Amino acid sequence: MEQKRFVIDDRQFRTEQDYRLGLRDKELIEQLSREIKAATPEKRRTLLEDIRNDKYRFHTLLGEDFKDGLEEKFMEKQVKRSRSKTSNKTDNSRFINDSGMEEYVKQELQNREKRRKLFLSISMILGMAFLTVFGLYVYTDYQNESINQGYKDVLKEEVVMPHSGAEGSMDGSIISGPQFTLESMNPDKKVLDEYKNLLNKYENLIGWLKIDDTNIDYPVMQTEDNVFYLDHNPDGKYDRNGTIFLDKDCDAVNGSTNMILYGHHMKSGKMFGQLNKYSDKSFYDKHRYIQFDTIYEKGTYEVMYVFRSRVYKEDEVVFKYYQFIEVNGEKEFLSNMDEMAAMSLYSTGVTASYGDKLLTLSTCDYEEKDGRFVVVARKITTKE
Repeated sequence: MEQKRFVIDDRQFRTEQDYRLGLRDKELIEQLSREIKAATPEKRRTLLEDIRNDKYRFHTLLGEDFKDGLEEKFMEKQVKRSRSKTSNKTDNSRFINDSGMEEYVKQELQNREKRRKLFLSISMILGMAFLTVFGLYVYTDYQNESINQGYKDVLKEEVVMPHSGAEGSMDGSIISGPQFTLESMNPDKKVLDEYKNLLNKYENLIGWLKIDDTNIDYPVMQTEDNVFYLDHNPDGKYDRNGTIFLDKDCDAVNGSTNMILYGHHMKSGKMFGQLNKYSDKSFYDKHRYIQFDTIYEKGTYEVMYVFRSRVYKEDEVVFKYYQFIEVNGEKEFLSNMDEMAAMSLYSTGVTASYGDKLLTLSTCDYEEKDGRFVVVARKITTKE
């Protein structure tokens, strides 16, 4: 298949992005040309001077070509004007003036070539820098994807006996927060076999979250704060994607009324980057259920509410979904349900009763400052 060529006025561009910048330059050049043609002599001189002094910004070599063309026309007029003024002088005088002008034109052309080479050098340096940054970005995403696939592979491994004591992460570093070793677990709770290997390697593991037809298929962690996993992966290493984590105030062992999970809204779609698919009811209609297992039990949740909110100041008297973890009685529970139903982007027809267990997924939303996009679901099944 023949590769698409990006050409404007015999100037070929390497990428479509450069081509689009070239189209913008061409539009500006045509506009300036019309203004120069229609301007008075005094206005024309001002325009030419502004162009020479880079008042108008060009993004590609089309701009340099345009400026060079104006320079050549300027030089030609200067030569003609000089010859006209000296037409009545002796041949020797005319020769001296013309020679001086030709030397001036030669010097200007040399300066123009220097500017062109400088522009090309800077463009190459910037291009190499962009490719380097882009390469690092792609490589980091590849590494993160490989790491996450590794977590999934561990789930399929034969169960091995866990170690005793809190030895930290695989790289030997100690992860701050509660250390969920099997020996320190609630003796009344049995860890599911499929999560024993992961728990043995990642002591802050508390479960696994999965939503069909999205990138959301990740281990869930918990520490003593809501900060660490904002920029660390389950291994405890720095990672700009962070990790899906359970709110520090939620009871991971016995289960709180509302289990709140947080994750970054990454532009790449990683973490909760695709959670806002639920803003479209047609997506909800095909994805009503969310799978969230704790290390103790499997759980399927049915989506009830989808809404946008934000992080409020402490003194603002308003419903704050991120503070709804436990409730003091049925009245408070139903009040919270009414608040979320009122904010929901659409009606699902799904409701919850006092005593039901809930799951809340929260990520950043950029429609307002400190905005949040939230999906709330109620637990419908539990399987040991």
